[in-house]
Amino acid sequence: MKVGDRVRVTTSVIVYTHPEHRGQPFDAQGSEGEVIGIATEWHGRPVSANLPVQVRFSKKFKAHFREDELEAL
Repeated sequence: MKVGDRVRVTTSVIVYTHPEHRGQPFDAQGSEGEVIGIATEWHGRPVSANLPVQVRFSKKFKAHFREDELEAL
């Protein structure tokens, strides 16, 4: 998986940051988006982020996921 890839959320992931459902649980399963970042280093030092893959679904909605929660399209 790399920046620019189209992906789909394959597992049930509840997020509370969806702009249309702010503060309410929203299941992102089945949503499709584009990988816009992968957290592997910070200021030149390696990091082990819990949710390293950042995905943009719309102009206002971005979320972080683990690689095993996504599938490439």
